[in-house]
Amino acid sequence: MSHQIVIDLTRDAIMTALMVSAPLLLLALGVGLIIAIIQSVTQIQEQTLVFVPKLILVGGAFIVGLPWLMQIMIKFTTQIIRGIPAMVG
Repeated sequence: MSHQIVIDLTRDAIMTALMVSAPLLLLALGVGLIIAIIQSVTQIQEQTLVFVPKLILVGGAFIVGLPWLMQIMIKFTTQIIRGIPAMVG
């Protein structure tokens, strides 16, 4: 296996991981920021006030986005499996 194949596999794995995780992380970041602003304005410092909306919204986004996420992961997996002969030979 050449160095270029390893570099390409690593780059593709990192890009796939970013594409799968970024939407959910950005949603959690946005919800956390909005709730933090609301907490600072109202001076309510309850920790569960941040956790519950994040959990609900990220869980809902995961369920809604699951077909898209699975397509990305299946595409990456089939690319890896199809590339096995080139890696071995």
